[in-house]
Amino acid sequence: IPWIAKELGCDTFIHISFPRHMSSQTLGLRRQIFEEACKDLGLEWVFVTAPDPTSDVGIAGAQQYILEQTPQWIAQYGQNSAFFCTNDAHTEPLIRQLMEYGGYFPEASLPAPIMGYPGALGIDLSAEAGDFPAILKKVEQAVIDRGGAGRFGTWAYSYGFSVSVGFGEFAKAILDGKAKVDSREDLFAALGSSTPGAEWKGNYYQDAATGVRARNQLLVYMDTYMFGKGYMHATDVTVPEKYFNITFQGQN
Repeated sequence: IPWIAKELGCDTFIHISFPRHMSSQTLGLRRQIFEEACKDLGLEWVFVTAPDPTSDVGIAGAQQYILEQTPQWIAQYGQNSAFFCTNDAHTEPLIRQLMEYGGYFPEASLPAPIMGYPGALGIDLSAEAGDFPAILKKVEQAVIDRGGAGRFGTWAYSYGFSVSVGFGEFAKAILDGKAKVDSREDLFAALGSSTPGAEWKGNYYQDAATGVRARNQLLVYMDTYMFGKGYMHATDVTVPEKYFNITFQGQN
């Protein structure tokens, strides 16, 4: 995601989260990798703390904070800043304000055209339900109409939909003798069969404490799609080995 921000011409990467998420190994380690990547890419790294939606302020209070703070962040760090938040409840108000005040949103923590965009842009997707190419087209047009072309991104298909259909196709292919259960390429092909136009990539999970890589657990991702611009070809990028060797330092 920092690489995408750099490709888009951003000079600052703003990561929004809170202590509960940062104490989680997967989320906290991702933050450390993002920070290191920003240093390597020449992006200014900024970490900001926002209210946890599960705290006393609730979802409404957490969202109100994002609504109020985003214009101030833009004023402080500039419109060439890319924003990322670790909590889904923060996503909708963040998109809404970035659309209004400027800034970039490469993709959500759980990226999909149905994550944050319908509520932020007032889009009714009832007629397109379940049809992700149609959903993507409608959301993209709304983003373009609001002047957000090239600034807002997503996965073209939701993760839940993609893996549900893709894993089913993968299982069928294995049973039919057309795929191997331990083949990454066969898995990516099965996932791609349910997401036309989108490329997949991934690697074996590596324990952040021991450095041991699992041979039966893959972390996968889809290429990022920028509304009004197209796919970013992030799946063509080779991730340097150094990032796999970063160990989780806990909340910091």
